[in-house]
Amino acid sequence: MPRFFYTVRDSTGKKIVSYEDAASEDELVSRLQDKGLVVIQVVSGQGDVQQASSRILGRVRLRHYHSRVSAGDMVLFCRQLATLLGAGVTLLKCLEVISKQVASVRLYEIIKDLQKNMEAGLSLHEAMAKHPKVFSELWINLVESGEASGNLAVVLGRLAGYLERDKEFRRKVISALIYPAILTVVGLSAFIFLTVRVMPTFAELFTQFGVKLPALTQALINFSNLLRHYWFWLIGGLGIGVYFFIKYVQTKSGKRHFEAFLFKLPVFGNFFQALAVERFTAEMSTLIESGVPILYSLEITEHSVGSPILSEIINRVKTEVRDGKTLSQPMEQSGFFEPMVLQMVAVGEEIGELPQMLKKINAFYVEYTEMFLARFTVMFEPIMLVVMGFLVGIMVVGMFLPIFDLSKIGSAAMQ
Repeated sequence: MPRFFYTVRDSTGKKIVSYEDAASEDELVSRLQDKGLVVIQVVSGQGDVQQASSRILGRVRLRHYHSRVSAGDMVLFCRQLATLLGAGVTLLKCLEVISKQVASVRLYEIIKDLQKNMEAGLSLHEAMAKHPKVFSELWINLVESGEASGNLAVVLGRLAGYLERDKEFRRKVISALIYPAILTVVGLSAFIFLTVRVMPTFAELFTQFGVKLPALTQALINFSNLLRHYWFWLIGGLGIGVYFFIKYVQTKSGKRHFEAFLFKLPVFGNFFQALAVERFTAEMSTLIESGVPILYSLEITEHSVGSPILSEIINRVKTEVRDGKTLSQPMEQSGFFEPMVLQMVAVGEEIGELPQMLKKINAFYVEYTEMFLARFTVMFEPIMLVVMGFLVGIMVVGMFLPIFDLSKIGSAAMQ
């Protein structure tokens, strides 16, 4: 089996030069990338290991797997860029090396365009600004701050940390909701099966015997007939309703009204507000820690926080801060933030450690939302079982009430 010498960097930026036997260069590259290593070069042959480390960077074949740019692609791109810059690799060479390892065709094309624009004289943040659908204001302004301060590697490292935490947090939220969603689908499917397949059999039996049906049984039979004979119209109407609802929620006013509804929900309202505050504190701490002024940080967060109601509050806070007030004062006037948040922000401003305080607030809300989801998942199963038991119970009672009447009639006839 051929032997390949390689040079890689781990997640801490440490340079590793070694060798391995593999069937092909592509196989070795796949193996190294699966370990989370940044492949700098791969050289075949039996030469000295130190000789391998001196070859030209970037001998990695293009390996693309999908066309879109996912959150995972952006996290990996940011982390690799921060690691390579921290190791002293030039920015253009970093982009060249990373472009040969990305899994997204679209991201590969964007990185190549970044290289082209930078070679034409643009800075990295100016080149990124040409792709607003991929690089958000948070990306662009943090990179601009890093370029201005000369600490681009450090700033990108902070951005990568934020993106990694955000991605992991979203993954946990989605994972926690999968089980309740499956239970709901299974429960509704069982109820519809009983209604559509079992109830018609009993209805036919009752018709043959000419039994006078109780109101509950008649209502269930009518519902069964509605599902069986008009299912196409029901599904079509539901689909049209969902379509127009999504379109409405995508509008500015619709999104705000829907979020206001979510915030007012009992029990769940606090959870949705916590999600908004978690995002706000995560972005603000990352921006301020990277050297972005508070006013500019508020302006960026206003457009990227993803909450229309919180965006309006941030806009008012920004105006008050511009007029000379501290950050905690207009936040308190908004009535949106918990006293704990206000106190920690005030203390952070007073002692000059606002980014650290915002990080602690963020950690609290991450823990709160994770605990809420864990409790919700645990409580949802028994609640769903009770609901399904109630629905099935109604179905059973509705089906057997006429049978009881038939038995009474039969007993009376025998007497």
